[in-house]
Amino acid sequence: MSQTLKQLFVKYPDLEPCRSSIQEAFEAMRMSFEKGGKMLLAGNGGSAADCEHVVGELMKGFMSPRKLPKEQSDKMMLHGEDQGTYLADHLQGALPAISLVSHTAFATAFNNDVAADMVFAQQVYGYGKPEDTLVVFSTSGNSANIVHAVQVAKALGVYTIGLTGEGGGRLKELCDVTIRVPYRSTPDIQERHLPIYHVLCMMLEEAFFV
Repeated sequence: MSQTLKQLFVKYPDLEPCRSSIQEAFEAMRMSFEKGGKMLLAGNGGSAADCEHVVGELMKGFMSPRKLPKEQSDKMMLHGEDQGTYLADHLQGALPAISLVSHTAFATAFNNDVAADMVFAQQVYGYGKPEDTLVVFSTSGNSANIVHAVQVAKALGVYTIGLTGEGGGRLKELCDVTIRVPYRSTPDIQERHLPIYHVLCMMLEEAFFV
């Protein structure tokens, strides 16, 4: 177990029951990125904000500056030394992640024209590949638009990771791994989701950039 993960349980001993599921989620995420896959994320309300937060930690430096490897820096020089140096110095290593909650024009059109509870499912159908992971947040584990997205992901062979509350709801049975924080109140659950995904992002950064 990484030191980063150990520190999570020092700061949040109440998350000890989630130890194995967090480790399993990390291994799946790492394997996905190693295969050239991407992470798709979906959630509602405060959990939608969590999706955006995760993307912000993966698509740029989080705890590390993630300087480009020399081979990639050299490729930027095709634009000339000055411009190439600027590009190379201001790019950071990225792990590809897409928040499905961000696509306002698509979402409002699909919600209006087709079915609101299928909006994430449609995006998973359009984006999802077997090497990808779908990470979903639902405090109840029963949100219909999240459940449908996971069902489509399973049909496509996309690995599914759910972050929920203690009960786990339908996601407990549907997801390949479910991180169930030991709380039932929505604010308590969401407050524990944040340190969990922070640690997962730190571990991924250490695996690929440190």
